[in-house]
Order: sequence, then C-alpha cells, then structure tokens
Amino acid sequence: MVVHTRRLRRISGLLLVAAIIGIANTAAVQGIMQIPAHEQLAVGDVLQLPKRIPQYLSQNIKVVADRQQLLRQSQVASINGSADTGPAEFAQAAPAYPVLAGTGHLQVHYLLFGLIPLKTVDVDVVPQVKLIPGGQSIGVMLQSQGVIVVGQSPIIDAQGKKCYPAKDAGIRLGDLILQIDGKQVKTDSDVAQAVDRAGASQKPIQVMLKRGQLLENKIIKPIYCPDTQRYRIGLYVRDSAAGVGTLTFYDPVSGKYGALGHIINDADTNQKIEIAQGKVIAAAIQSIQPGRRGQPGEKIGSFVQGSPYTGTIEKNTKCGIFGTIEGYLANPLYAQPLPIAAESQVKTGAAKILTVVKGEKIEAFDINIERLLPGRVDSKSMVIRITDPGLLAQSGGIVQGMSGSPILQDGRIVGAVTHVFVNDPTRGYGVFIEQMLKEANIPPNDKQRHAA
Repeated sequence: MVVHTRRLRRISGLLLVAAIIGIANTAAVQGIMQIPAHEQLAVGDVLQLPKRIPQYLSQNIKVVADRQQLLRQSQVASINGSADTGPAEFAQAAPAYPVLAGTGHLQVHYLLFGLIPLKTVDVDVVPQVKLIPGGQSIGVMLQSQGVIVVGQSPIIDAQGKKCYPAKDAGIRLGDLILQIDGKQVKTDSDVAQAVDRAGASQKPIQVMLKRGQLLENKIIKPIYCPDTQRYRIGLYVRDSAAGVGTLTFYDPVSGKYGALGHIINDADTNQKIEIAQGKVIAAAIQSIQPGRRGQPGEKIGSFVQGSPYTGTIEKNTKCGIFGTIEGYLANPLYAQPLPIAAESQVKTGAAKILTVVKGEKIEAFDINIERLLPGRVDSKSMVIRITDPGLLAQSGGIVQGMSGSPILQDGRIVGAVTHVFVNDPTRGYGVFIEQMLKEANIPPNDKQRHAA
C-alpha cells in the first residue's frame, strides 16, 4: 500500500511539473513574462495591454492604474484628465482605455479576472517626443583615434630573410595604435615616417596601443626593406573609413540625428572604430546591386557636392551613429514631426520603411514586422520582412546602405532597419527607436521639449 502511495505521489509530482512547464511555455505566459517591469510612455498615449499578450487572455484582464507618488516630490500622472491619487480600474474594452493626460509616475497592475495578480509595471509618463523621420541616403566619413592595424606583411631584409617585427612584438589585427615614441599618430603616413625616422637612427620605437579597453606598450625594432628603401615594421594600417548609409531621424528640438541603427566596425578586423572625428553629408544612389541568397546586395552611391546639410559624428554605438546636423534637412513625405513608439507599443504586422533607391528621392515601402525581441540592448530587437513588390524587384530585399531606414507603424516611428539575413535577403533585423534615443541622449523630459 505504501509503495502504491509513493508511486502515485511520484506520478502526481511528474504530472505537476509537466503541467507547470506546459503552462510556462504557452504564448500567454510568455507574453506576460516579456512585459518589462518599467515602461516609459508619452503624454496623450493610451494605457493598454502590450500587444504581446494574446487577445483571448487580454479580454479577461483588468488594468488597475495606481497613481501613488513613487518618488518624492514627483508629479502624479493624470489619467483621463483627473489627477486623483486613488486607484483607477479599467476593463479591457477599447473605450475604457485610460489616456495619460499629464507627466508623472504611476503603477499599473494587470489582474486576471480582476483578482489574480499577473504583473506590476512602473510607468513614467513623459512629454511626447516627435521626430522628423529620415530615409535620406547619407555619406558617412570617419577619422579614427589613431590608426587601426588591418594587416601584417613580411619584410624581406638584406639577407633575404622574412621578418615580422610588429607581429613578433605582439601587435595584433584590430589593435589601435595611438602613439609612437610619445607622439600621437593620426594617419598611416604618421606611422611610416615615425618608423623610418627611428630606423634610420638605429633606434627601436615604443608603440602605445589600445586593445579593447586596455592600453599597452610595445617595443619594436624597425627593419630596413631594400624593396621600398625605407625602414618598416610589417604592418598595414588604416586611419579612416567612408561609406553610404541611411538617416533614421532628425530631432528639431535639439538638432540631433540618428542613423544606421548599428555600430560601424572596421571592414577588415570587424572591430569597432573609435572615432576621433567624422561627418555626414547628403548622398545620392546611382544604382543597386540586388541581394540574393548567400550574397547581400548593396546600394552604390556617391557623396553630393555642395550638400545642403552637414552633420558631426559624435558617437559610434551598437544602435547607430549620432551627432548634430546643421543646414536644410527635410522629408518631403512628412513635413511635420511624427511621435515615436515606446517598445511596448510596437506590434507584429504591417509597417513601412522609408529609403532611397534612386537619386535622392525618399520613398515608402511595405514591410511586415514578423517578430519582436524585447529586452535586447543591441541592434537586433525585431525581425522584419520586405513585402513591397516594387522594392523586391529593385533590390531583392534588404541591402547594404539601407541600414538606418526608419520603420513606421500606425503613424509613429518605431525603429530602423539594421541587418539583412545573409541566406534570405527579404528578411532582416530592426532596432527599436527607444534604444536609439537612449544612445543619442535625447531626454524626453527636458525643459525645452516640455515647452515645445
């Protein structure tokens, strides 16, 4: 009898574990788990359940907005025009969705059947951020801090022996050379002259380099190269980079812009380019090399002489490049700024991208947001697919140079195109606009924006 009881307990326990695992893997529970513990919404936004929760579940969830002061001396968010600090309950019927009418803080409780707690979210209500959507092709020019080691080559000395002085001293691909013998180097010619000068004096050089976040010093003895008739250390270096990308947004309040949606790495080493200075100007697309399976396509463009605008490049981050723009910059498709979407407001389904496929003309093309990847802090927070027949015919899908093309949905800027799937050029990744604004340091609650 005892054996049967133990067996029943084991079976019951296994069934319970299996049930818990099964419930945890349902779309409903996963949708609830993906709701962030903290959200930022704008004045005028509707407080509703995130799109990730299935409709059959959302119909049985009640929203309770608790307008307590979460921080001392903070303004309490106004809901439907009322700033009463008591709780406000709203059923999940569209007319009952509360409208956030003022800035401040509140807590939102999601209750199943009005009784079972599912999730509590802290919500900051901030002034509405509106940006001019981009889509313009831009020329990007970067000057790195120091010079990047992009290759190594043997030196054939006077005895015909192959020598690798820099490699033997521990120099690696991707290292950033900052100084030689205590003097800053900015170009490849700076390096060549310093090496040849030291070699002619029969002296080794002291190289200060940056590897990742660490600074290191290396001692290298230059070797005379009969072929070039100068002293060398066996390195190929690069001091700048240039290319064509797409502008994502321009902020008329601060003058800041964001573009590309992803970090700029060196083409040979795949290491981040540490920027000393850089600028963006207008670019025109001459043609497009269509993408195909296994081989991404590319926009072929050129920089516009006498560009109507120029911008600085102040940050090169995992979510794009950022700086300020001066001059005339406009989007003929959207004369007025558009509001941005919070991460929780982005949904799967139809959307559009703005980009240039010929000349400087911005066009809108249909896409589908297939999947959302919340919580990521890189440039891959959504999966998108190009569905527009016209764009597919011209480019085959997403191509190099399209990175940064803004993604619009329901009249809002929701993000930007960032990467293409190599084995399926019709699909790729996008980044949430919220992530780009954080990297751009565009605060929604500054006094100037609040006044605007």
